[in-house]
This record gives sequence, C-alpha cells and structure tokens, in this order.
Amino acid sequence: MSVEFARPQRVDTIGDDARTIEIDADAQERAALAKRFDLIGIERLTGKFTIRRDAAGIVAEGRVAAAVTQACSITGDPLPATVDEPVALRFVAEEDSGQDEVELGDSDIDVIPYEGGTIDLGEVAAETMALALDPFPRGPNAATVLKEAGVLSEEDAAPLGPFGALAALRDKLGKT
Repeated sequence: MSVEFARPQRVDTIGDDARTIEIDADAQERAALAKRFDLIGIERLTGKFTIRRDAAGIVAEGRVAAAVTQACSITGDPLPATVDEPVALRFVAEEDSGQDEVELGDSDIDVIPYEGGTIDLGEVAAETMALALDPFPRGPNAATVLKEAGVLSEEDAAPLGPFGALAALRDKLGKT
C-alpha cells in the first residue's frame, strides 16, 4: 500500500532517550489524503511526537493538529473542522505482536505492530486526523433540508414514542 504522507523513522536509530519529531504535510500530500478520506480539502496537517524505546517496543506520544473542510452529510455544503488530538502509541515488531495475552491497565496505550525496520509517523498523523473527524457532519441548512424531505428531527419524534406514533397514525386515518 502506498502511503500519501510517509514519515518513516528507522527503529534502529531510536534509543532510550526521548527525541522530538515534528512533521508537516505538504500541499500534494494533503490533497492525496483529502481524496483518501473523502474530504473537500485539508488546509493543514501537522504532528509533534516524542519517540523513545522502552522494554516493550517504541513509544510515540504527542499531538496531531489539522484544519480540514468536510462536506455536510445532508447537503454537501463545505464545513470547516479542526483537529487537536493527543496520541499515545506503542509500536512492536510484527513477530512480537502475537505474544501471550497481557493484562492492560487504564494507563496502557494502543499497540501497533510494524514490519521491517521502520515506523511511520505520517500515517499515524493521517489516521489520527481521520478518526477524530465527525463521520456525519451536519451544516446549518441540514435540518431544513431534512424537514422538507419529511424526515422528523429527534425533538419532533421524541414526544410520539413508540405508541404515540401508532396513535398519530390512527388519528390521521380518522379511526378512534
């Protein structure tokens, strides 16, 4: 698989001492990611990570920030959105990822297997951005369009309840 925003880090260069890596997607990378994630555009995508080796693998902690334009899921209108997400991951070699079960505590972090001798912080940033976005964004005109199409809002449907909907149908048909 070809990655649009590759920022590989060789694991043999990562030691016990933490180092900070900052990444920034260029215009071409942002355009390719926008296409992949079905976005109108990505104006900014950055990541700042501190990486270090520990006994269990490579730890990456930091933040991903982005400014994107999504399409309203109802009207298709452009909607600006921002992302500012913390990241905490542990990369383990693919051959080590199938070890025996391990008890995980609340402070444990997600484990990502990697193949070969690199981890990709660009893909981490891209996936973090995509997961942080609202999967069904709605713009200011969405409610009007839905109402015109005959779709009830949650507020309009809530008073009916399951039996209220039947009663309304009965009243509409003129039977009591």
